[in-house]
Amino acid sequence: MADGIIDIRPYLDDEDDDAQDAFALWGGEGERSRFALPLWRIIYLAEGDRGAILSSPSRRTERSAEPEPLIVLDLRADPARLDFTSFVGLEPGPDGNPELVDRGKEGLTVFLGESAGRNWHLVVDGTEERTTSVAARFKEDILFLSGECAGLLFFRDLARLEE
Repeated sequence: MADGIIDIRPYLDDEDDDAQDAFALWGGEGERSRFALPLWRIIYLAEGDRGAILSSPSRRTERSAEPEPLIVLDLRADPARLDFTSFVGLEPGPDGNPELVDRGKEGLTVFLGESAGRNWHLVVDGTEERTTSVAARFKEDILFLSGECAGLLFFRDLARLEE
């Protein structure tokens, strides 16, 4: 690592003919760029190809709305894919606590918290080729990195959707 640039080559599988060659970051302006590294690590650990931080109304009657992305990191398409209809109806964790839900081939979600009438989730999809659940040791890392994202959201006041 030189001059603050992170070399991602060790994480890429050069032997894979279908290796992703995109690295599209949507919504990563200013302070939001701080989400890129933990989000990228989570995508890698979950064996996915796209990750995002999404928000949806916290009122039960409005949860059928499509979640709105705050930031998206797409390792398969450029520009980043912004359709998150497969994550409609995400629920908060029990008692409002963070919770990791491994959805297998449909990805994973981590409830990050609630703020300003919105539920916030970290999501990873593009895990269709994964054959097993995320290993327990990786779940701990994913929860730790999700905590970093929650800290950015709530303590740095980034949990607001810009016009």
